[in-house]
Order: sequence, then structure tokens, then C-alpha cells
Amino acid sequence: MPKFPDFHFHPGTQLRLRLSSNYFTTHPDYLVLLALSALVGAIAGLIVSMFEIAIHFMTDYRIHYFDYLGLPAWITAILVILAGAVISALGFWMTARIAPETSGSGIPHVEGALDGLHDIRWWRVLPVKFIAGVCTISSGMVLGREGPSVQIGGAVGRMCAEAAKRFQYAPHVLTASGAAAGLAAAFNAPLAGILFIVEEMRPQFRYNFTSFKCITLATLTATIVLRYFRGQEAVMDIPTFKVPPLASLWLFLALGIIFGIVGIYFNRWILKATAAFKRYHNNRLLKVTITGALFGGVFAFFQLYVPDMAGGGIALITTFVREPMAWVVLVILFGLRVLATIGCFASAAPGGVFAPMLALGTLLGLAYGIIAAGLFPDLVAEPGVYAVAGMGALFAATVRAPVTGIVLVVEMTDNYQLILPLLATCLGATFIAQALGGSPLYSALLQQSLAAKAAEVNGAEANASTNAAAVDAAIPTEGASVSPASTDTEASAEAQDKPTPSV
Repeated sequence: MPKFPDFHFHPGTQLRLRLSSNYFTTHPDYLVLLALSALVGAIAGLIVSMFEIAIHFMTDYRIHYFDYLGLPAWITAILVILAGAVISALGFWMTARIAPETSGSGIPHVEGALDGLHDIRWWRVLPVKFIAGVCTISSGMVLGREGPSVQIGGAVGRMCAEAAKRFQYAPHVLTASGAAAGLAAAFNAPLAGILFIVEEMRPQFRYNFTSFKCITLATLTATIVLRYFRGQEAVMDIPTFKVPPLASLWLFLALGIIFGIVGIYFNRWILKATAAFKRYHNNRLLKVTITGALFGGVFAFFQLYVPDMAGGGIALITTFVREPMAWVVLVILFGLRVLATIGCFASAAPGGVFAPMLALGTLLGLAYGIIAAGLFPDLVAEPGVYAVAGMGALFAATVRAPVTGIVLVVEMTDNYQLILPLLATCLGATFIAQALGGSPLYSALLQQSLAAKAAEVNGAEANASTNAAAVDAAIPTEGASVSPASTDTEASAEAQDKPTPSV
């Protein structure tokens, strides 16, 4: 398909891309597409809001369910850990058994659907992603709900497109609108939701005036629904920082260079770990379920005794920005959470990496700010500013969407005055990651999944052809010569099988 296709609304007629506002505001089919986009955003906002509520409810319910039994503390802890293992195993089992496409964040699946490489089975994706995502994320695994929210939104868009079959490009536009609405509702960041589709999914998204207005309207209605349930406060309750001096911008650029290098290796490790887990379980349901139980049990233990090593990390960001620790502690925790994030995300659990990635950026950025404050006290008054910059920098380096990272961070933290230092940090991280040959995370994951699928298909075809050749070889062809030795042997065998006549 061309990148800028014509929109077909009636059989035999075409709605060409126009600049006339009067046409767009009076054409009834155009209004129907906008109305469907608004509906997609509202439904996606509602489901994502319920998704967040369900995760918090399940987490609290599992941790405190056994308190009323009055058991010794160590027995209660074992029961809580076992409960985490069981619900995580359930999430892994549902994903592998019912809808394998819901594994991971689901964003590569949406990108593939926008590019015509995948189909979204929304009747499976919606219930499985919701239930399995609640199970794995609430078990304490280092996963976020933002990636699943994007896939849920995309599935809602494809569901609503069933009612608009006569619009040729409605599935594409409504899927993109739903994905944008899902991200906007997950982060309470409508502008970031729009930019994520336009910037990160630019190879797949067919951009034009109509589709842009559709995703904008979807993010608007999704954000309104979300704020009705959770209020209008920013996602992260951190201080509002002062604008750093212009002389300190080189420090932000240096931080971006560091994160550009970190982002490259972070992506490579995720891809290698994902392939390793795939080779290990090889889609065997028992191995997948056991993997889920092990991860759920381990991180349910961390959730009780080492909470900084569990969960997506939004609470961790708030705590550490308000009460920083020594930079050595922050670096150690950063390294440990890198391992935890890669392991949980690569395990094919239905969960995302957005929030864990922001937590990693906070830890390393804050450690850098503390060191910089000691070396350049005149330039660094608040080390927490570098924590905010670190969030956007790691996002920009891994996802390769710097503008989305900047807008996402300022919307989540309500620190709009930090756009200039964020620009320096995020662009520096993006330039370094690109110069060193790094690939965007979600595009690389999509290519990896397509390559694995192609290898499976080729392997199945090769086995089928081998079996067919073996069967053909076992059947003698018509007119084929038979050796005398084999004839004599067969005749002898037939003579032995015949009964001896009675005299």
C-alpha cells in the first residue's frame, strides 16, 4: 500500500486527500469516522482505567488476604509468595494457550497490524491481555501496564472497525487511534499518546490530515474518561524543579551520551534474552507455565522484603526523587533492576517495559546528578533535575522517539519548564544510539518475531516435504523392476505361510 493512500468511503467513489475544511466538516462519512475514533478513545480509556484499578486491587488483595487468619508471619509470607507464583503462572498459561500474540508489551503486534503483517484477534486479545496482564503485573514482576494498554487500545480500535467495514482504511485509522488512546490513558499524557503514533510508529502509520485528527480525538476522549476515574493530577508526585542555568546544558548533553550507550546495550540484551527464553520453552505449555510460577514466586518475595526490586517502578521514582540515596546505592540498584527488567520482559510475560525503563533512567540520572553536584556545585542546585532528564533519555535511546520521550516526561512529572535540558539530553541519547548502530526496540522485536515465525513455517514445510518423500520412496512405482532375489524371498515366504494339504 502507498504511504499516503486515498480513503475510500463509498464503493466506486474516492475521498481524496484535500485541504478544504468545508468538505471535511460536511461530508457525513467523514463525521462517522471521527465519531468512531471518539468512541474508540472512550472505550479504551475506560478499559485502561479498569486495568489500572484491577492491578492495584489484585496486588493489595493478594498481599493482605491471609492477614485475618492470624497465622505466624513466616507462614503468611509463604502463602503470599505462593499466591504470587500461582497467579503469575495463570497469566503465562492464558497467554501461551489462548492468545500468544498478547505476550510481552504487545506494541510490536500493533505495529505489525498497522503494517498489514498481523491481524488483531480482538475477541481474544482484549480478555486475555486484561486478565493475564493483571495476574503477572500484580505478582510483583518488573513490568509496566503501559505497553499492554497500547495493545488493548489497538484491539478496541480493531473491534470498532468491524462496524465500519465499508470504510476501506477504517481498521488502520481506528487501530492507530486506539493505540494512541491506550498510551494516553496509561500515562495520563494525551500529547505523548499522539506523538508516540506519529513518531515511533511512523514506518507503519499512514499519516494524513484525517488520520491525525482521528488519533487526536481518540486521545482526548480517553484522557477525559481516565481523569474522571483518577483525577487530573500528574502520574508522578515529584517536586517542581527550577530551570537549570544555561551553562549547565553541557552536563545534560553528557548525560545523554551516557544513556545513548546504555540504551544500545539494553536493547541488545533484551533481544538476546527474548531469543534465549524462546529457545528454552519452545512454546511448550508446561515450560511456559513453570517459568511464570518461578518469576511470580521470586518477585512476590521481593515485593515483601525488597520492594525496590519489584513492580513497575512508578512508586520507586517518586520515593527516590524526593529522598535521594548515595550515588553508589543508586548505581547498584540500577544494575540489579536492569537484570530484573530484562528477565521479566524477555520471559514473554504479558507486561510492558515503559515504566521499568523510566525507573532505570531515574536511578542512573539521579546518581549522575549527585556526582555532578559534588563536582560542579555552582551548576547543579537540584540533582533531581537529572533524574527527570534520565527518564526521557533512556526512553529516547531505546525506543528512538526523542520528542515523545520529552513530552511524556513533562506530562507525567508536571515539569514543563525542563523542556530545554530534556531536549539536550534526549537528542544526545538519540544521536549516539543511532551513530553506534542501535535499532529501535519495538521495531527490532517485531523483526525478531517475524523471523522466528518464518523459521517455524519453513521448518514445518521442510518436515512435511521430508515425510512426503519418505512415503513416496516406500511405495513402488508402476512398472518398476523387481530383483530376482527379492522375488525368490517373497515366494519362499508365501510358501511357508501356506498350510500343508492333508493326505
